[in-house]
Amino acid sequence: MSEAIRYEKDSDNIVVLTMDMPGQSANTMNEKYKVSMDECIDRLEQEEALAGVVITSAKSTFFAGGDLNDLVKATPEVAQEFMDSVTAIKAQLRRLELLKAPVVAAINGAALGGGYEICLACNHRVAINNPKTKIGLPEVTLGLLPGGGGVVRLTRLLGLEAAAPFLLEGKQVNPEKALQAGLIHELAESAEEMLAKAKAWCKSNAGVMQPWDTRGYKVPGGTPSNPALAMKLPMIPAMLKNKTKGCYPAPEAILSTAVESLQVDVDTAFKIEGRYFTSLATGPISTNMIKAFFFQLQQISKGSSRPKGIDQYTTKQVGILGAGMMGAGIAYSSATSGISVVLKDISEEAAAKGKAYSEKLLAKRVSRGQMSQEKADAVLALIKPTANAEDLQGCDLVIEAVFEKQELKAAVTQEAEAQMLASGIMASNTSSLPITGLAHASCRPANFIGLHFFSPVDKMPLVEIICGKETSDETLAKALDYVLQIRKTPIVVNDSRGFFTTRVIGTFVNEGLGMLGEGLSAASIEMAAAKAGFPIGTLAISDELNLQTMRNIRLATAAALKEEGKALPKSASDDIIDRMLDQYDRGGKLAGKGFYDYPQSGKKSLWPGLIEHFGAGSKEIPFKDMEERFLFVQALEAVRCMDEGVIESIADANIGSIMGIGFPPWTGGVIQYINQYGLRQFVERAQDLTNKYGDRFTPPSSLVEKAEKNETYD
Repeated sequence: MSEAIRYEKDSDNIVVLTMDMPGQSANTMNEKYKVSMDECIDRLEQEEALAGVVITSAKSTFFAGGDLNDLVKATPEVAQEFMDSVTAIKAQLRRLELLKAPVVAAINGAALGGGYEICLACNHRVAINNPKTKIGLPEVTLGLLPGGGGVVRLTRLLGLEAAAPFLLEGKQVNPEKALQAGLIHELAESAEEMLAKAKAWCKSNAGVMQPWDTRGYKVPGGTPSNPALAMKLPMIPAMLKNKTKGCYPAPEAILSTAVESLQVDVDTAFKIEGRYFTSLATGPISTNMIKAFFFQLQQISKGSSRPKGIDQYTTKQVGILGAGMMGAGIAYSSATSGISVVLKDISEEAAAKGKAYSEKLLAKRVSRGQMSQEKADAVLALIKPTANAEDLQGCDLVIEAVFEKQELKAAVTQEAEAQMLASGIMASNTSSLPITGLAHASCRPANFIGLHFFSPVDKMPLVEIICGKETSDETLAKALDYVLQIRKTPIVVNDSRGFFTTRVIGTFVNEGLGMLGEGLSAASIEMAAAKAGFPIGTLAISDELNLQTMRNIRLATAAALKEEGKALPKSASDDIIDRMLDQYDRGGKLAGKGFYDYPQSGKKSLWPGLIEHFGAGSKEIPFKDMEERFLFVQALEAVRCMDEGVIESIADANIGSIMGIGFPPWTGGVIQYINQYGLRQFVERAQDLTNKYGDRFTPPSSLVEKAEKNETYD
């Protein structure tokens, strides 16, 4: 009997293969699976009068896909061995679909990646109609392509254009939408009905073959030689390159596989797919993305930073002080997670305006069919707008989201603490002011913590949790529980001016403005950031942040440091910002003019005055230097944060940098970027950049020591 798959034949000669990987919560395509599937197919091929095969799972999910523990170990040195292993899995699935009997996938739960590739090798697919179940091929999000025949089969099943969103974007859908898209054939309301339908189909379809193995089969939409498709194909690579900026090889490899494989027979197509898959899997980018988006994200989601021995806590009522964009966004995220919200501002009108933000977002979801009107109304009913502090009574969490002024934050903290539960948490949504200092206004500093959300809150997945010197373990645990309760990703940092994310992104902004001050082309500065993989350039992000706000933060920081007997180091961006504000009256996007012009109709464009007033374009440096200055300056600041104990978890640093401040996902995050560059090579390059551009690129001694010992950040 095979170890990972149960083999059961009924009186109708239909065999049910039930995948049940021992010692795992989900079935994965590991060595035990391969051996078990081989044994099962051997038996199936020897069965006399086989009437059908049904493949299902004993787990809550159908199949989770490839074993990422194996994939992350793949390197160029083992490429041939890896390719052989992939080829063996394809051969198994090919034998399965060539059986002289119908094969049905009975999809009882999520079928993603390799799981859905097993389904594609079946003649028919029946899924339980659970809206939480996801079906699709998300490999591209990990820097890979579907390597078990997914590209070859899906393009033949749906046609290249219809398959593109599932392959190039990793689109996942629920069973109803999967049925509409042609990914599955039938829905069932229960496991019993699913198995009954699967067996009934087997009985009615003896001698069935896969469409692509049927003589005369034509691919929907045609092959690349079809004139209609041939006209569109040249545009797709350009569109992809514009989207990926050349940083992500997976989408290009998927497109190449799809186009090339449609021009040959199925078995040759599998070889093409296997070569592209091996190239991606043994490359550094998939390793970076798997480590970040699977292992480290999973580690964080499981509460790796949560203090041990403290009971799980469910927040029941949250008070939010300030109904501006941030406060309104926090209110929406809390209410959509079923938490009662008291949204307070200085007037009923201002608070109601904050609630209207949620109403607008909910209406959009209803119009798109993502939520019923009844559910939207129930969510909206959870938000109570008010100007009365007494309404905060009963709140077990209060988050202040008022302006970045210490006196104002102190006043609202004291007002809230007089009303909220004594056992509750008081949190500040500050992005830069030290939590320990803000906690001085609290009568319960052990219950005071920082919850730094990112804008827009409804879209940004990260929350930076900041512990002050007196923050208790229980408060940290409750804060982590709340962030996970509202389905956000928490990272935990210790107190410091600017914390982790603001400190790191500050170096990115300063570097870009510094380049402008050096006389480099503004367009080249923005393009260098884009080519490195950043979602937005430094000049554009400065306009979004607002130059006056940036200066206010700088002045406030300088004043605070002066009180401590310290001085704020001068940044290359200071003079640029001052000149933009004082000489040219250009404050940013809100003012309608900053580094960019913002016409009322039409796209923004770089302000021509940057050439005249700042000499933009009067100097050139290697474009690679521009790209790497953006990457290195942030990675080096992250190392300094680790050295100072501001951030202690490598996973938090990597995920925080990607999800919070847009560090390029292809790198795997700020610390993984150093790992994949190679510590010795990184230190050498940092020293080269120091000699060319300044001391901010000097590698910290801790990094130099690690490089000398040939270590990595683990």
